[in-house]
Amino acid sequence: MSRKWNFTAPARQGAVSRQAHVATPAGTFERELGRDGFYGAATQMYHRNPPVAWSGIEGPLRPRAINPAAVAQPTDSPWQALETMHNANLRIRFWRTQTSMNHLVRNSDGDELLFVHQGSGVLFCDWGRLPYEAGDYIVLPRGAMWRIETSVLTDMLLVESTGAPYSLPDRGPLGKYVPFDVGIMEHPQIDEAFLAQQGHGTWQVRVKRRQQISVVTYPFNPLDAVGWQGDLHPMRLNVRDIRSVSNHRLHMSPQTYSTFMGNRFIVCTFTPRLIETDAEAMKLPFFHNNDDYEEVLFYHRGQLGSRGSLIGEGAMTLHPLGLTHGPHPEAMPYMFKVPIAIADFYTVMIDTLDPLEMAELPPGCENDEYVNSWRGHIELAQDAQLGKAGKA
Repeated sequence: MSRKWNFTAPARQGAVSRQAHVATPAGTFERELGRDGFYGAATQMYHRNPPVAWSGIEGPLRPRAINPAAVAQPTDSPWQALETMHNANLRIRFWRTQTSMNHLVRNSDGDELLFVHQGSGVLFCDWGRLPYEAGDYIVLPRGAMWRIETSVLTDMLLVESTGAPYSLPDRGPLGKYVPFDVGIMEHPQIDEAFLAQQGHGTWQVRVKRRQQISVVTYPFNPLDAVGWQGDLHPMRLNVRDIRSVSNHRLHMSPQTYSTFMGNRFIVCTFTPRLIETDAEAMKLPFFHNNDDYEEVLFYHRGQLGSRGSLIGEGAMTLHPLGLTHGPHPEAMPYMFKVPIAIADFYTVMIDTLDPLEMAELPPGCENDEYVNSWRGHIELAQDAQLGKAGKA
């Protein structure tokens, strides 16, 4: 059965813009209602009041903001990482470590995507040795044995895809070199350092299967390959090598930033981009509904755009299905005029087709006031101000 909305005849009604995300009618706020995230049918609505100018939300549906970097404790294994949210096809964890692993791990539940938020070191796996640093993505196939060596504090976002391997999105008319050239991705090497770590001694492999851990013990290091060939292997990509798609006359939608496809979710990377120079073009993300996808953002580095100063590096937000969201009140003055030429930040976005469950979080991890931080939009809502005037 098709999931596509196929009533494709466009229609207009009332005061509208000639072009989406450009020159909105005076005194209005644009909101996009879209299907399939930003990939399917869509309508732009033009409102008198900001569509997020709520005075309160009751019930489980609300935007969430957490700061795993503020509460995570160092552990020596990714299986002890702080879980933040999950569904049947996806698990998101935040791992902090500062010592080299004395064991190997293997994920038999799904493929693993490691995003290095801070730190550096070396990853050893079946295929060889792979150095890593901040800003690296590392894609690990299901069943890979691996460990890391590090002597500095290392934070990683771990994104597990179950049921299907990671793949690259269709790049369409952008071509194969945008937003990055696949040829720049690096794979592990069987080098002298990898061969030197082989040999006798007792090694454990801690295998995760159905969220349970089993331990397989070897009387030697099982990372003992002396060669390999094939097209199934880990890959590394740094965010510095992702080149943003910019348009000086139009604010680009998130699909142009797609990096990896998982099982019923997509991972996007927002990297530094030129600010639109056309005076009529929006400079910030437009208000939009989440009606098919839930949106998770992990804030890695830099000036973090439409969230203003509310969200810092190492924090995460979840904007759930059924809720409109967009720029925070602090950022709204910059919707059409920004005093900088480059939006200089790195953010990882995960859009998932299936609702996410929040894990049980430690005290101090969640900002319970995040839902109330949107109330500043009421000051921009002309009908709310008329109501205040009428009561005066």
